[in-house]
Amino acid sequence: MTLLRKSLFITTACLALPGMAAAQSVLQINSSLPEGSFAHVFLQEYETRLEAATDGAIDVQIFMSNTLGSEEDVLQGLGLGTHQASLSASAIAQINTRTAIFDLPYLFEDRDAVQAFAASPAGEMLAEGFEGTGMVLAAMWDNGFRQITNSVRPIVVPADLDGLKIRTPTSRQRVEMFNTLGANATPLSFGEVYSGLDQGVIDGQENPAEIVESGRFYEVQQYMSLSNHVYLPTFLVFGEPFLASLDPELREAVMTVAAEVAPWTFAWGDETDSRVIGELADRIAINEIDFAAFQAAAAPLYESPTFVDVIGADMIAATRAALGIE
Repeated sequence: MTLLRKSLFITTACLALPGMAAAQSVLQINSSLPEGSFAHVFLQEYETRLEAATDGAIDVQIFMSNTLGSEEDVLQGLGLGTHQASLSASAIAQINTRTAIFDLPYLFEDRDAVQAFAASPAGEMLAEGFEGTGMVLAAMWDNGFRQITNSVRPIVVPADLDGLKIRTPTSRQRVEMFNTLGANATPLSFGEVYSGLDQGVIDGQENPAEIVESGRFYEVQQYMSLSNHVYLPTFLVFGEPFLASLDPELREAVMTVAAEVAPWTFAWGDETDSRVIGELADRIAINEIDFAAFQAAAAPLYESPTFVDVIGADMIAATRAALGIE
């Protein structure tokens, strides 16, 4: 059994609120994404399944749009005991640098490859990277392949990115990737993206198509290019200070349900991608890219110290072996 699989039975964080029956535990989960986003859908599915599996002994409370604080503060709070759980994506790489493996472009061809990675020794290495951080990885859920939107021109070949201010997460790897491809990478928090696009502070952004829809970016963007440049999962993580507070039976239920929800999220992602891209076709101009041209332009990143020194040559090698990449 891999460490990632074993971690599914370590558990999550819950606190009994004043005045609540002692038999019930509260699990508060934060997400930076808004209500109606894929993250909200996943957490609602988790809430339904977990509360049913525990006969209501666990009360799952979902907080979207960083209601509990900034994503960075919440993640730090997991180790300090001020927060319980988070469903996060890019920000996790600042805590466990091995998760930056997902910043390498054109690594995962489809969602089956992502799930194969999670069940492999490379997935075990990734889970080990959370040791000493004050948090535990419960599961990797879907997020999706990222697409590029902008308001200047369609992106077909790397040269089309030249000079465009493209918002990226606060990730050195993502910044170098877009700068290498010719763009002017501009890191911003997710909450600033819509206003930045609307005010012309940035020309474009890169996110899964579902975020383009749920974030209503089509209102302030003209083009969406199906670049599939990076696949990034969401990481369901729990703070260690809370883990021991949950009874063993509930711990097992919490983590078993997290594991059961994972494949459901990947199937949901496949179905949603097709539906959302079809719906967006009436709201934003959509085009395919020259995939081979982008692969060639991105090849130097696999040897870049920005990636290798952070992710680790061993993590990159294990991932390539897991995926059958020479």
